[in-house]
Amino acid sequence: MFNRIRHSILAFIDFFHKPFSRFIDKQTFRYVACGGSNQVFGIFLYWVSYNFILHQHDIPLFDGIKITAPIAAYLISFCFSFPMGFFLSRYIVFPESALHKHVQFFRYIVLIATCLILSYCFIKFFVEVCGFYPTPSNAATSVILAVFSYFSQRKFTFKVEKPVAQ
Repeated sequence: MFNRIRHSILAFIDFFHKPFSRFIDKQTFRYVACGGSNQVFGIFLYWVSYNFILHQHDIPLFDGIKITAPIAAYLISFCFSFPMGFFLSRYIVFPESALHKHVQFFRYIVLIATCLILSYCFIKFFVEVCGFYPTPSNAATSVILAVFSYFSQRKFTFKVEKPVAQ
């Protein structure tokens, strides 16, 4: 069942890669397709969370400490996009990595933790300093971090060891 789903996803993405194959390699196209789909999904969940779950209200914790609605919406969407992102990266985009799954997962957690901290900083900056709306701020943050994430995953998380020449 799993292999059938994986092969269906690959066939679908690779079908759309053909017209772009002169301009972008297959792995990068798969990353853009998977990452883009996951980001759109995350942005949609962010919008739903911010507007309909949180009703644009901050979440009070204790003693005047609160989680702002934009950050809370991000955390809600993150809970769904994180596992989806690992699955797509490991099995669709970077399946040739021979690193053990637990090593990949640990590295993915480190990368995502870094991205989470950067997301927090960017969203705070865009919303509270620049005065931008939360949803476009989240979208801009996603684009910036997608580029950072691609190179980090390719060179670190799902790194492929090259054979040593004799």
